[in-house]
Amino acid sequence: MTVSEMASEKPSDISISLYRAIWRWHFFAGLLVIPFMLNLAVTGSLYLFKDEIDKTVFAYRNVVEPRGEALAPSQFAGNAKAAVSGSKVLRYRSPAGPTQSARVTVGTDAGNVLVFVDPYSGSVLGQVGEKNEFNWVVKKIHSLDYFGSAFNRIVEAVGGLALILVVTGFYLWWPRKQTGGVISVRGTPDKRVFWRDIHAVTGAAAGALIFFLAISGMPWSGYWGDRVNTMLASAGLGYPAQLWDDVPVSNVPTKDVLTNAGWTVENAPVPVSTPGEAAQPVGLDQIVTTAKAAGVEPGFEVSLPSGKKGVYTAAVFPDDISKQRTIHFDQYSGKPLVDLKFADYGAGAKAIEFGIGVHQGEYYGLANQIVMFMTCLAIMLTSVSAVTMWWKRRPSGRLGVPPMPAQRSVFAVLTLVILGFGILFPLTGFAVLAMLVIDQLITRIPSPLQRVFS
Repeated sequence: MTVSEMASEKPSDISISLYRAIWRWHFFAGLLVIPFMLNLAVTGSLYLFKDEIDKTVFAYRNVVEPRGEALAPSQFAGNAKAAVSGSKVLRYRSPAGPTQSARVTVGTDAGNVLVFVDPYSGSVLGQVGEKNEFNWVVKKIHSLDYFGSAFNRIVEAVGGLALILVVTGFYLWWPRKQTGGVISVRGTPDKRVFWRDIHAVTGAAAGALIFFLAISGMPWSGYWGDRVNTMLASAGLGYPAQLWDDVPVSNVPTKDVLTNAGWTVENAPVPVSTPGEAAQPVGLDQIVTTAKAAGVEPGFEVSLPSGKKGVYTAAVFPDDISKQRTIHFDQYSGKPLVDLKFADYGAGAKAIEFGIGVHQGEYYGLANQIVMFMTCLAIMLTSVSAVTMWWKRRPSGRLGVPPMPAQRSVFAVLTLVILGFGILFPLTGFAVLAMLVIDQLITRIPSPLQRVFS
């Protein structure tokens, strides 16, 4: 073989090694994330239609017949408190429209209870434990928060691995002179190539949207999301910290006083009220009236003061993110201490809130919901097809891990690139590092596992 012939074959060898290296990492990432991706897709599909579910399945407690003027919020709160023995009123959510009920959150020794009230008659329509409410459960299972913060960290790692899956998947799908499996599906369901093509074509068609769902979901993660929130606030790109410069604040974050605080403001400190001599709280009715007069969007929630220095907090995070609003009121004077509008957010916070709104199918109405729902279906299909084609391909009694590339240096370089990605998303980086260590231990130390993992 001449030198020129050897040179002409070298790029091909590198290309084959790179393909195998990417395939191997794609396999490892998929092996870890598929069960979690299925959970995210199923629960995410349900949460996309939370409003529709509330207005149909749970219409008995959420939908009312408009008739005349609504009663004062203090009456709703009193009726809700009376409906739950030994309770204390914590929060009040105003009706989002004339056909919507009001909601009062009351606290008991056994936990918080959501009480739904007809705003025209004041009658109690229904009640449910806060942690038993359907959409709350779906959301918490979606993030695995339902099972504790440790499981939420798993979802964060999965989000980063999903990004790796999309990028490596695009490389594996990219046409290399083949005619099938690019935009068409070959074979029949009993053939492996059919499931391979279903996986590749579906992943390629929805890959960009899957990537968007993964990256826009990362701000909710407990570790990475909190740090990005803090970083943006420190850089003046999150909530405007200067609004708190002349206001005494507590150590309580806004997320601790609201049922659902927006991402941007969830870590912002709650200010404190200044009690005067013989001062009395102004009352819920006045705060609701003031919030309405200030132009806060209907459907806002008001948290009641906790203690002598507590404040009333009125907040709303509607589908139209431009109408997000959070106002903290002094409980004695009723004056706003901090009034935070979406327009006050920094550029980073606005971008993330936009991503979150689209992620939840809220920003562009039904079209947004349908596109996100189709993306969830694509995740389910790619996951099922991946498992099916793997099952058909794997040798008996073995996992069928894609072979290590002939040029180990290619695999090493790719691994360094992926670990570099892990610097941006540390929990994903730890998961990748763990996969790498386990892979090397199994492949280098003689044991029965070598055959299983081959």
